[in-house]
Amino acid sequence: MRQKRLKSRHYLTAGAWNMRVLKIECPECGSQAVIRKTNRKHRHIADIYCACQDVECGHTFVLNLTFSHTLSPSGRTGDQLLKTVICNMNLQQKQMMLDLLRGTAASPL
Repeated sequence: MRQKRLKSRHYLTAGAWNMRVLKIECPECGSQAVIRKTNRKHRHIADIYCACQDVECGHTFVLNLTFSHTLSPSGRTGDQLLKTVICNMNLQQKQMMLDLLRGTAASPL
């Protein structure tokens, strides 16, 4: 399927509408560069091997990509935390939790 070019320089492909792509510039000449290889060092750290597309320049270089910080937490994080806590409870603790959720637990006073 042929890609349609949009005015905003985003590409429209089957299944991906208005997808943004990381633009990399050559630090030497400013031309567009492409990613040749990604070497993950950690879940939040990677080395990205790039090459300039300008044939006269031909510069190859490595970028370091790191996770900085969260702007809005994932909706999955809370669910996973809750699941972990519940799985680590014994039967008595699980029953107490169910009683509390149902509002049938006896008051401690």
